[in-house]
Amino acid sequence: MADVKLHIAGRVYDVHCADGQEPQLMQLATVVDEKIRSMPGGTEIRQMLFAALMLADEAQDAKGKADKAEPQSDSLRAAVALAESREAQARDELKSALRELDALKKAPPAAPATAAPLHDRALLQIADRIETLASRIEQIP
Repeated sequence: MADVKLHIAGRVYDVHCADGQEPQLMQLATVVDEKIRSMPGGTEIRQMLFAALMLADEAQDAKGKADKAEPQSDSLRAAVALAESREAQARDELKSALRELDALKKAPPAAPATAAPLHDRALLQIADRIETLASRIEQIP
């Protein structure tokens, strides 16, 4: 147990607390002291009472705000989880595509499709036409 001297409203209070909690306790005493100093007049007990009530009101407001924010944080957590899931799925698809690309790079080149018969027939038709034209030209007097 640690002993702490707290200065509140011009008085010193000796307080016991768990070891390591001294800075936190001193900070809280400073907040209480500031509240009391912000209220002019009245007895010390009355100032302490109003400071305690004001701090309790602030704590209650903060709790209400935190309770209202909790559903929003739940929906944000769900959105983050969905985004992480989609990211993992996209990463898996990318890895799969990269493996396919590597396999294609390592595979022997595919033989080009043989369009030679079509070309051969077209060339033969052109040759026949040329010969027909040539023989007509030869017949011209």
